[in-house]
Amino acid sequence: MLLGAIADDLTGATDLALMLSREGMKTVQVVGLPPDDFDFSGVDAVVVALKSRTIAADEAVSLSLDAARRLLAGGAEQLVFKYCSTFDSTADGNIGPVAEALVEMLGERLTLACPAFPANGRTVYRGHLFVGDLLLSDSTMKDHPLTPMRDANLVRVLQQQTDLQVGLVTREAVAKGAAAVKQAFDAATEKGDRIVIVDAITDQDLREIGHAAANMKLITGGSGIALGLPENFRRAGKLAPMEAAASFSAPAGSAIILAGSCSAATRRQIRSAIDAGTAAIKLDPLAIASGETTAESVMDWVSAQSGGIPMVYSSAEPDEVRQSQQALGREKAGEIVEHLLANVAIGLRERGFRRFLVAGGETSGAVVHALGVEALLIGPEIDPGVPWTVSLEGDRSVALALKSGNFGSDDFFLKAWSVAQ
Repeated sequence: MLLGAIADDLTGATDLALMLSREGMKTVQVVGLPPDDFDFSGVDAVVVALKSRTIAADEAVSLSLDAARRLLAGGAEQLVFKYCSTFDSTADGNIGPVAEALVEMLGERLTLACPAFPANGRTVYRGHLFVGDLLLSDSTMKDHPLTPMRDANLVRVLQQQTDLQVGLVTREAVAKGAAAVKQAFDAATEKGDRIVIVDAITDQDLREIGHAAANMKLITGGSGIALGLPENFRRAGKLAPMEAAASFSAPAGSAIILAGSCSAATRRQIRSAIDAGTAAIKLDPLAIASGETTAESVMDWVSAQSGGIPMVYSSAEPDEVRQSQQALGREKAGEIVEHLLANVAIGLRERGFRRFLVAGGETSGAVVHALGVEALLIGPEIDPGVPWTVSLEGDRSVALALKSGNFGSDDFFLKAWSVAQ
């Protein structure tokens, strides 16, 4: 193994694993901490998917350090700490505390932070994060139910989360290429910076940044930052030349869409699918809490549908989300839905369902955990950052498309199936 990655949620891990796979690294994604007897041989990269984005910061740090130790023991020469391309966090963390703990554990003088993912409209300029043409603070992320992002200045956001000095490497340096970026890293170190936000507005920027970071033991950012990392190992003669992607075959069986994300992108995808004739049932957290809606009743509805791929969703407008949170509690409202969707997934697999498209990081984590999935092979890309995957479980293997709430085109739920052959 050459590269070890720690992702703070499941869909982000899948996104990163896809990026590394596309760049020619044989990549396996592990759900949760790798077991002590995990075999790291035969792969170039291992991505560990944690569920640490919104838990207490000290818990996130502990889990991340455990994952880092296991990856290093497995031979990883470089670590990536992967978080969302919209820098999902709060004033208390968890990006800063985890990055700081990893820097100190590795004895690094400097690491970088770059959530840019231009293919999905995430760019960083003058240290400010943009979502499309909008500052992060003007985007729909300002209304995120768990991590509302109301400041686009990443230097300021990150500095609130860590005692390490945070600096900036601007686009002017990045545009001059890897050598100039490396010089900027050296200058930041001399100034006392321990973490630098790095501007990036194109994929080529990310490749130059990756090249400049070849000797860093720790890289942090969104999946886009991985674009330039595999080539470093190839230059060093440690990674084989690029080969054609292996064929992908999804397990035979029925298919279902499970959507728990309340992001604007997922809501558009739901509307698009319904407008196209997709049979859909909307879940109400209050009805679940009262016992009016159960996993069994939802499964019976799904089984009664004929033709097409049915959809079960809880995605709602911000006002609806706030009402549920006020009635049930901020965290419980989401947990109730995730628990039900997880039980629905278990029951549907017993009824012959083998293809699951799941929208939302928390929902994906709940479903994958419920299904007992421990590792995933990465398949073809549906949209930037979202591939099909296959679980490594023999006869109980399932195909999973695990979509971050904000990712995917409006017709994502409709076109995904065309590549799951």
